[in-house]
Amino acid sequence: MYQKFRCCVSKQKAQKYKCVDKIQLISHSPSKKSPPRDCIFILDTAGQEEFSAMREQYMRKGDGFLLVYSVTDKQSYENIINFHTQILRVKDRDVYPMLLVANKVDLVHLRKVTEEMGRDLAQKLGIPYIETSAKDPPLNVDAAFQEVVRIIRNQPPADMEKSRRKKKRGFFGRCTII
Repeated sequence: MYQKFRCCVSKQKAQKYKCVDKIQLISHSPSKKSPPRDCIFILDTAGQEEFSAMREQYMRKGDGFLLVYSVTDKQSYENIINFHTQILRVKDRDVYPMLLVANKVDLVHLRKVTEEMGRDLAQKLGIPYIETSAKDPPLNVDAAFQEVVRIIRNQPPADMEKSRRKKKRGFFGRCTII
């Protein structure tokens, strides 16, 4: 992930807005002159209740979502259904590009949410599932971001066009992942 994604946020801005990060995904291109780039804004508001009032605003602007829970925290797993429902309500859709992400799978001895529980929830929500760990070396972190971008890109054109008409291109650019 660290070679394929390039951080575009100044340190001062990142310190001021700890929940916001922006990275650019550099796609492979046959032309070496100007490779296509997709900007991805990552808005991480987990555990920060001061951002709960802005959560729906972020959801309105999002093109795709990573629904992340910790396998060591059953409450975070149970909150996923609420976030999924809230996103669909805000987007006024029955389906939307999302990926269920189980994090901290390296902490096997502290695990409270099994892989089977995660897969069952993903199937119930109708979204793909992946297990990750940010511990060094990271496990599937790259794959999670690449998968959600792939899901966004594979969204049916009619849905994308409807989505684009509803929102103005501004602060968030091409893809927003919350």
